[in-house]
Amino acid sequence: MAKEECIATWNNGTEDISTLRHRRTASEKSQSSQTPSTHLSEDANTDSDGQSSNDTQTSNGTTSQWHHRGIYPPCNETRSTVHLILVVVLSFSTRLYKIMEPPHVCWDETHFGKMGSYYINRTFFFDVHPPLGKMLIGLAGYMTGYDGTFPFIKPGDKYEHHSYWGMRGLCASLGSCLPIFSYLTVMELSQSPSAALITAALLVFDTGCISISQYILLDPILMFFIMGAVLSMVKFNQQRYRPFSTPWWLWLVTTGVNLSGALGVKFVGLFVILLVGLNTAWDLWRLLGDLHLSLVDIAKHLLARVFGLILLPLFLYVTIFAVHFVVLNKSGPGDGFFSSAFQSRLIGNNLHNASMPEYLAYGSTITVKNLRIAGGYLHSHWHLYPEGVGAKQQQVTAYLHKDYNNLWMVHRQDENNDLGQQGSSDLVHHGDIIRLMHKETTRNLHSHLHEAPLTKKHFQVTGYGINGTGDPNDLWQVEVSGGRKGDLVKVLRSKVRFLHKATGCVLYSSGKTLPKWGWEQVEVTCSPYLKETPNSQWNIEDHINPKLSNISLSVLKPHFLEILLESHIVMIRGNSGLKPKDNEMNSKPWHWPIDYQGLRFSGVNETEYRVYLLGNPVVWWINLASLVLYVVMIALASVALQRCVPLNQKRREQCWVLRKGGGLLFLGWLLHYAPFYTMGRILYYHHYFPAMLFSSMLTGITLDTLLQSSDLLLRPPYSDWLLRAGQVVLLFSILYSFYLFHPLCYGMKGPLAHEPGSTMAGLNWMDSWEF
Repeated sequence: MAKEECIATWNNGTEDISTLRHRRTASEKSQSSQTPSTHLSEDANTDSDGQSSNDTQTSNGTTSQWHHRGIYPPCNETRSTVHLILVVVLSFSTRLYKIMEPPHVCWDETHFGKMGSYYINRTFFFDVHPPLGKMLIGLAGYMTGYDGTFPFIKPGDKYEHHSYWGMRGLCASLGSCLPIFSYLTVMELSQSPSAALITAALLVFDTGCISISQYILLDPILMFFIMGAVLSMVKFNQQRYRPFSTPWWLWLVTTGVNLSGALGVKFVGLFVILLVGLNTAWDLWRLLGDLHLSLVDIAKHLLARVFGLILLPLFLYVTIFAVHFVVLNKSGPGDGFFSSAFQSRLIGNNLHNASMPEYLAYGSTITVKNLRIAGGYLHSHWHLYPEGVGAKQQQVTAYLHKDYNNLWMVHRQDENNDLGQQGSSDLVHHGDIIRLMHKETTRNLHSHLHEAPLTKKHFQVTGYGINGTGDPNDLWQVEVSGGRKGDLVKVLRSKVRFLHKATGCVLYSSGKTLPKWGWEQVEVTCSPYLKETPNSQWNIEDHINPKLSNISLSVLKPHFLEILLESHIVMIRGNSGLKPKDNEMNSKPWHWPIDYQGLRFSGVNETEYRVYLLGNPVVWWINLASLVLYVVMIALASVALQRCVPLNQKRREQCWVLRKGGGLLFLGWLLHYAPFYTMGRILYYHHYFPAMLFSSMLTGITLDTLLQSSDLLLRPPYSDWLLRAGQVVLLFSILYSFYLFHPLCYGMKGPLAHEPGSTMAGLNWMDSWEF
């Protein structure tokens, strides 16, 4: 190849693996027939993208371009079909085996099984993830006879007569598709059956992938849509020579549907959206450089992608939430995370179709809700601040749930505090000075110059006094946002600030979670910074005063877009504030690729059925080594091609696969792994599994390329023997390690790994493993 052609091919990316193999096939044919004109004829019918004119005529045919190019003769296609069937059988059999064991709640089934029950019962709840995964779990349970009555209180609770197989079966079935999708993706990227089989073997026999697919969790659902999006994107890329054909539109739309599905399960679906977005941007850039296309043609390509990859996924994503809000129309445990107006739409909530006095009055019993999303209700309880945390007075917090301890009584600053009196029903105005007395404990809302527990530049807020009798630090001035002197305080609709008269600070919900002594409720402070923010604004929600007439609250119900926006703000803030549970091991991102530590799904002692989420260490360490090996190989290939080192057609194909196919998968791994280093929330081992899928596919391509290069060391037939020996050793290592570690996913009983007689004796290779 001339130097100019070499550089153009490498830098412009005008050839793909199919073109290279087409040319190699044509060259071999010409050499065997000794008719040079054949090769010239082949090249003469090839356009600038390496696409033969004959192939462009087959857009409506059922036979793919690979048949025309001789890459997939009938015998190879039959063999590929057999391989695919084998992968399907092994994948489903390993995931569905012992699907009913153990017959009790395992790990996060506590959460997601319970949320599936909420959908069946149409009870509103709050979760930090979008709703699609839980909706599918609830639907699967409903379709298989589960009635939504199991409480899912804690891990270890027996399912007994409740039908749970449908929910587990859905997750296992979707998890079974992951090796299949990976096989097909690698097959498209490399056109190498051996690379695809290596990938499938890594995932089929990985104990971690099996475990995470067998229980009622969001992860297999998320990974199903991620891999569906990647496979569809790769299939769409292969249709570049048949733009706007039926298969082209099919794979474009399928990609968009899977993108909406991935984001609809968890927000980490944004990573695969970014991957598809970068691939699409590169594809459009390539099209812009194709001088055979007019600007009108390029505009059509752009609009098609905007429709298929932006508008359609956005519409489906919004539709998921529309269904979510329609189904969950009953009041439930998630009400308190949302605004008063949001709650007014929920059947059974005290604000639904409710009526109450329109204006705040003295003598009323009220609840006060912070306007910061998930800011909570003003709350107090009998517990005191611990020694060393400000004054040792009664705690005042913000609580996210409805509770009797959220009730406060409104008194004048100089009113007689006899609890038997109801007080006057005079209305409260902007600028009035009031006292708020906690109804349950009869202590007043109080602040002073002691620093707050967590926000050190703010002042502490406490409950102080006996039977409503306190001191001047109990006085607060009511200020209505945008109000003037004499304006009334409207229930639910007025944004109110409480200005502390003694110190000049304002009542504030910081959003920070208190330690165990504060029952992990939200910190309430008095902020000396008077700028109006949602943290310092409150509204009166519940309002009880028998001396006043009531009005209907139906006018407060919000529109769909309002509740959609509010729900996303609540989810994002809730996600960033996740904290580890008691005795729960979290992990760091650098732990994950080395398989440093797993997760206990079930059981803690020798009498219990133990399941431990841990990836097959041989598989994970092969993946880790392959990441390093890929970087070295792609660097060498880049240097060789940049310097136009003479390479035969086979080597050029391998370089192309490493660059295009391997590069896409390496980028996918990086996008699904690196962002976790920037996250402040609690992280777990299972967060790595989407990245592990990309790592396994990259391993398939990398190791296959390495093994196929055996002819660099030995001549045929010895090179072929070395290739087969390498494949056998790799497959044996995967299978034997699965045999050793399979009790991790299918259950262990009896002695622990470090005890004599254990089925896992001698396999505790790392001290951090806890099985």
